[in-house]
Amino acid sequence: MNLLEHDPWLKPFAQQIDARRNKFRTTLDNITSAHGSLEQFANNHHFFGLHSNGQGWIFREWAPNAHELYIVGVFSGWKPIEQYRLQQRANGVWVIQLPANTLKHGDLYKLWMVWTDGAGMRIPAYATRTVQDDDTKIFSAQVWDAEPFMWNDGEFKAPAAMPLIYEAHVGMAQEEEKVGSFNEFTERILPRVKQAGYNVLQLMAIQEHPYYGSFGYHVSNFFAVSSRFGTPEELKHLINEAHSLGIAVIMDIVHSHSVKNEEEGLGHFDGTYDLYFYSGERGFHPAWDSRCFDYGKNEALAFLLSNCRYWIEEFHFDGFRFDGVTSMLYLDHGLERAFTSYSDYFSGNEDENAITYLALANKLIHDIKPDAITIAEDMSGFPGTAIPPEDDGLGFDYRLSMGVPDLWIKIIKEKTDEEWSVGHLFYELCQRRPEEKIVAYAESHDQALVGDKTIMFRLADKAMYDSMAKDCSSLVIDRAIALHKMIRLITITTAYSGYLNFMGNEFGHPEWIDFPRDGNGWSHKYARRQWSLQDSDSLKFEWAGNFDRRMIECVKAHRLLMHPHIQLRHANEKNQVLAFERGELLMIFNFSPANSYTDYEIAVGTGKFKVILDSDSTEFGGFNRVDASMLYFSQPSSHNRNSHHLKLYIPSRTAIVMERQASRSVYEL
Repeated sequence: MNLLEHDPWLKPFAQQIDARRNKFRTTLDNITSAHGSLEQFANNHHFFGLHSNGQGWIFREWAPNAHELYIVGVFSGWKPIEQYRLQQRANGVWVIQLPANTLKHGDLYKLWMVWTDGAGMRIPAYATRTVQDDDTKIFSAQVWDAEPFMWNDGEFKAPAAMPLIYEAHVGMAQEEEKVGSFNEFTERILPRVKQAGYNVLQLMAIQEHPYYGSFGYHVSNFFAVSSRFGTPEELKHLINEAHSLGIAVIMDIVHSHSVKNEEEGLGHFDGTYDLYFYSGERGFHPAWDSRCFDYGKNEALAFLLSNCRYWIEEFHFDGFRFDGVTSMLYLDHGLERAFTSYSDYFSGNEDENAITYLALANKLIHDIKPDAITIAEDMSGFPGTAIPPEDDGLGFDYRLSMGVPDLWIKIIKEKTDEEWSVGHLFYELCQRRPEEKIVAYAESHDQALVGDKTIMFRLADKAMYDSMAKDCSSLVIDRAIALHKMIRLITITTAYSGYLNFMGNEFGHPEWIDFPRDGNGWSHKYARRQWSLQDSDSLKFEWAGNFDRRMIECVKAHRLLMHPHIQLRHANEKNQVLAFERGELLMIFNFSPANSYTDYEIAVGTGKFKVILDSDSTEFGGFNRVDASMLYFSQPSSHNRNSHHLKLYIPSRTAIVMERQASRSVYEL
């Protein structure tokens, strides 16, 4: 089905959709005609940069505005000398061949570029390894000629459906106040991800970025693994081990913008500001203080598409979460826009070049790796985001449901507990385009940064510091843990296709994330995860972690997110009780802060049910008010004998998941 067949409300914009389709097809046809295939077009990383060719080294760079180019390093005294001058070829390509003994594994090097009105040191655009000097903080490219990594994941396949994503940052994944490493993550964190039940690991900040505190979103070297976490082989080992545990690994890829840095980035690479970027003001992001790629330029397309291919083939990533898709889609980057009508998507404010690039990228990724997972971070709800390019879409497998965490923040901040509307909650959580698979989440890394708060921190606030011991009674903490469990459960059980959690949030990690910076004395105190809080059997964090693990187990066991239909069974605003059925599971939520209900009727038709998850269990810090040992049979309603209800005791601030039991004939009873 094409986009218009999925959504007839788009028919007034058929002309724009046709033009978009034609642009994609024309661009793809032109690429195929010139290069043989899209995959061959995305092959720049094998041509540009530094490569060993058996007899020595060959290096190529694209710098059409440069007048002179030299490779410099210890071998040249870090000065441009004639012996290491590159020769110019057609179309702005420069090349040099070097004897094998010129460079060795681990050597540092850069480019010295000369243009009409200046000159400067540059890191090659396709550098696959960059390192930062501990003293000067200056980055350089590094020769990386390690032994080939021995993979043993040939049989691994990413999950074809229902990704349960554990979003993680390697550097802040350790408890010590320092930058964590790939090896530490492999040894200490991968087992936690496995035990928690998640089947996809989403790694942030993999591409090299000069400023650690950017969370990896201000990339300077797109083909280089961030050396602050370790070597490329150590990242490969992490991914290989994750695959052995049955966990897919996707990368948080940043193609929405680039740092404006000049010496270590692409900001003024060959003396021009628009080599890979749009010219003029359009080439500068007004909110992010960064550069915007010109997705209509063939060289920029080849650079970014080659980048997608490189990370999949070289590191065996199972896909990507594309950062900042909203910023890419619109000329104004979607800033201060609400997107309340269809015309907002077809107002002439769209970057048609970026739309074509995203469609090409998704086609390429799935051509190379058919089971790849691609996720769009788009808050605008762009029509066709998760439809194949051939059907007028962008080709993503999933879109992040970015409105859900905003919904929770708004409710917690602006509503008293008594004002929570269960009908409004259900409507908002179930809202989606019917053709679109989405990844829902209650909170991600965004909600944990300084200036914001995690859900647990919003609910518990200062009580987290002195009332989280299990032998400490606190109404504030009781409320926080109860709502924390309910919020996560209702978010995942209404999710359509996928779910995401940021590391540590599953057990209610305290405080915010604050990376080392001048304002905090370059401290790592808040750029780490305190796993010992969850591991301690004397602290209440254990309860939240236990519940999350059981919740994930339940969803996986019943393949809940693969059931597309969610049937609302009950929504009582006065009582704040909500019930809905999905597959064979019945979810019941009592959000009332004070009222528990006896013999509460939920219309379910005929059947019998068993409690399989109860947020009020003492295992999860509850008060054990639900009898999970018995079978619950529906009964004719007291108001209508033709209608059957369950009669339940539903404690306040409690969520119950019940499984509809298979019926048996009278001969089996």
